[in-house]
Amino acid sequence: MNIALWIVAGLMAAIYLLSGFGKLLVPRERMATMGDASRWVLDFRPATLKTIGGLEILGAIGLILPALLDIAPILVPLAASGLTLIMVGAVTLRIRRGETKAALVDATYLALTAFVAIGRFAWVPFTA
Repeated sequence: MNIALWIVAGLMAAIYLLSGFGKLLVPRERMATMGDASRWVLDFRPATLKTIGGLEILGAIGLILPALLDIAPILVPLAASGLTLIMVGAVTLRIRRGETKAALVDATYLALTAFVAIGRFAWVPFTA
């Protein structure tokens, strides 16, 4: 289980780093032209997108770095919980917009980050 949690946390960290830097570096208007699933960005102000991107980057770092450095490893399940909450919002947005396929992808990310949160809080905590 520990290995599975590390693999999922690493995968999710990579996904959230890419997503977060995309939201920070790519202009909103350009992002909206990248496909039908990207038009949601027009519903938010640029500052809000940058905030979401920053939170995703912090969450991605929090999934790996505290455990890797053995400094406050309790931050790992907290970061996973925070990313899970972000994905609850993403899935809700996708459903409201009628974007079923994108909602399923976001729901998968939600489930994987929830798996890491539950796994590190209850099944294989670093503080055991």
